[in-house]
Amino acid sequence: MCSLEKQNPPNPPLKRGPSWSNLWFKNKKTLNQVVFAMHLQSLTNNPPKNNHTPEPDKTLIFDTSKVADRTSLLSDELLLRILSKLPDSQRNSNSLVSKRWLNLQGRLVRSLKLLDWDFLISGRLFLRFPNLTHVDLVHGCVNSPRNSGILLTHKSVTFHIDSNTWSGGFIPERYISSVEKIDLGLKALANGCPNLRKLMVINASEVGLLSVAEECPTLQELELHRCSDQVLRGIAACQNLQILKLIGNVDGFYCSLVSDIGLTILAQGCQRLVKLELSGCEGGYDGIKAIGQCCQMLEELTLCDHRMEGGWLSALQYCENLKTLRFQSCKTIDCDPEPDEHLGSCPTLQRLQFERCQLRDKRSVKALFLACQGVRETVFQNCWGLNDDMFSIASICRRVKFLSLESCTSLTTQGLESVILSWNELQSLKVVSCNHIKDSEVTPALSSLFSELKELKWRPDTKFRLLSSLAGTGMGKRGSKFFKKS
Repeated sequence: MCSLEKQNPPNPPLKRGPSWSNLWFKNKKTLNQVVFAMHLQSLTNNPPKNNHTPEPDKTLIFDTSKVADRTSLLSDELLLRILSKLPDSQRNSNSLVSKRWLNLQGRLVRSLKLLDWDFLISGRLFLRFPNLTHVDLVHGCVNSPRNSGILLTHKSVTFHIDSNTWSGGFIPERYISSVEKIDLGLKALANGCPNLRKLMVINASEVGLLSVAEECPTLQELELHRCSDQVLRGIAACQNLQILKLIGNVDGFYCSLVSDIGLTILAQGCQRLVKLELSGCEGGYDGIKAIGQCCQMLEELTLCDHRMEGGWLSALQYCENLKTLRFQSCKTIDCDPEPDEHLGSCPTLQRLQFERCQLRDKRSVKALFLACQGVRETVFQNCWGLNDDMFSIASICRRVKFLSLESCTSLTTQGLESVILSWNELQSLKVVSCNHIKDSEVTPALSSLFSELKELKWRPDTKFRLLSSLAGTGMGKRGSKFFKKS
């Protein structure tokens, strides 16, 4: 005998209401009313130029069904507001809709990297992009072979070169456009972009920069490649300049001279500088002193591959508002520093940073730490020669709150501990890829310090962590029989 259980009937399917998109496009009358209202709003904001006023007693009849492109009913201002809300990834596709959208999308572009110099000289650049504020002319100034498979790169400079014309260790002069041609382009840029705020250019002259300074009073950021002392006479006219990057000598690319003369001219003209970067420059004490005395708003100074004369460190005491001092790819700090009593110090300095520098001269490193003994943040990244002896000099800086060590392979756990235990104000520590700093060598005193820190990032020995994670898998030992010592 089998029993039948009463089964509940299945739930009836839920009826899904009509979507907004279906209602919107199904009701053409409602859509026409919306477009008609937007068109009336456009006419109200942009009345016709003629003096004929429509009679009030007549009714305006408008049939949107006869309009192929309904966006043509919108004013340029309204359509620009809509396009500005779309992500930048849709910029290229939006430009393909129509010629009008192409022109409107060009009005939204603010930053541009020029590759074709004729596009600038002909004036088509300003017709296509009338509201540019950031322009990079570096690649457009170089006539390198685009179809070459040899690409030469040095930090922010990248060129295609031809192996048949490569000689002397530098790019051929014929690759770089002439000074007259670049000045002509700068004059056209100054006339077409009066609201220019950032400019990057190579091999410019004093005349070309003067035209930019006169026509673009809002220029705030400037990057000059292949700069020299004479070119800096034109920069002095940029009175509102706040960020400046000078690239004088770049190994393998070009060679130019920036000395104390140019730095003094710069200091007297650009007194509103906030950030200054000197790359491949050959100044010294007089140039840095002039910058410190005249540019009293300077907060950040970066020295990249500098060729400064000996004794320039003692001029840092004149930079009274300097907050950040950065060294990048420097082979030495100061080849002949002044005695300790003549160094002085930077009272407002907060951050000292080293990137890819050689710290092998104990005398110059000590002079630098004496001049920056009030620093609060210290960063070492990929520095050569930073062993326990060199790092022990950093104990002079008693007020350090943040320390970052990355890829400093010569520093050991004992060397790190001897310094940071003397820093009573240390709050944050970052140690990454320092293979001679071992987890197993951490002492109880160092462990106690770690527990008191507000922030700790501890990944010193990446090789040790990898081997410990592979323990028991047999990996790392299979090839040992093929690499035995004979």
